Amino acid sequence: MANASAKRTAQHNAESIKNLRLGLLVSGALSILLRLLFRRGSLSPKQLSFWIYVFSLVPSVFLSRYLERIGSPRRDPTTGTLISAGEDLSRPGIIEWCFDVIYITWACQVGSGAFGQWVWWLYLIIPLYAIFKLWSSVISPMFFGRSAAASAAPEGEGETKEPTSKRQEKLRKRSERGDPRVRMQTR
Repeated sequence: MANASAKRTAQHNAESIKNLRLGLLVSGALSILLRLLFRRGSLSPKQLSFWIYVFSLVPSVFLSRYLERIGSPRRDPTTGTLISAGEDLSRPGIIEWCFDVIYITWACQVGSGAFGQWVWWLYLIIPLYAIFKLWSSVISPMFFGRSAAASAAPEGEGETKEPTSKRQEKLRKRSERGDPRVRMQTR
């Protein structure tokens, strides 16, 4: 039997999947409608904008199907009880980035139908962000140390102080006074 948090996750995932399907249909229909109204020439297979639009459907549909597959709740076919809530689609990380790629793709599809082919330049946000994350989380720490903040620490202090808890500070003060309850351990 599933607990309340699994049921909540399953319900949230079902809503997210429903919105994802609706968004895919609305963005596709709106993009084609705007192209028919404002950019009729962009629907010709001879145009580059047509092929950009068609190839942009690949990551959008692929990531949508991926999120549907991992987020769909599984239920027992006979009783209908929840077996698995699926992956939590509100979790940060890769799942969040998949949603971001889908949203940027939809915005570029609709924007290119309304404003023209130049909107596809906004699609460069995806690889630029990937390069930024790669630099900040892998390359920079590997070559330049843990962080720039650690190198900017005051160098005037010869002795580094370890963070102590209130209990450790109280025991240190007692030992300085010579309290017999505190026994110093040698390292």
